[in-house]
Amino acid sequence: MNISMTDKARKQLLDCGVGADKFLRIGVKSGGCAGMTFDALLDEGLQENDEVIYEDGNIRVVADQRSSLFLDGLNIDYSDDLISAGFRLTNSQADSACGCGASFSMGES
Repeated sequence: MNISMTDKARKQLLDCGVGADKFLRIGVKSGGCAGMTFDALLDEGLQENDEVIYEDGNIRVVADQRSSLFLDGLNIDYSDDLISAGFRLTNSQADSACGCGASFSMGES
């Protein structure tokens, strides 16, 4: 699985306490005008159907098996701009995205 993370996102995750016991969980759910949206949160507990989809040093990104079908090509970035600071999750494999970039569509693998 091809997942990339910018240095800015890596630094922000470490600043948020991601490390040995805490990881970034990414999910994909139905929603938005293009059909699917990303959901991300910091978590400490692995579930039965979880898989580690990205690991670099102390940083781990975890997804459930259903969500991982839509995460190949994911780029994790962080923006500290004044208007809309936060993590930016984009997938280069997406078929299309809505105008604001909050949702995407993608054929199942």
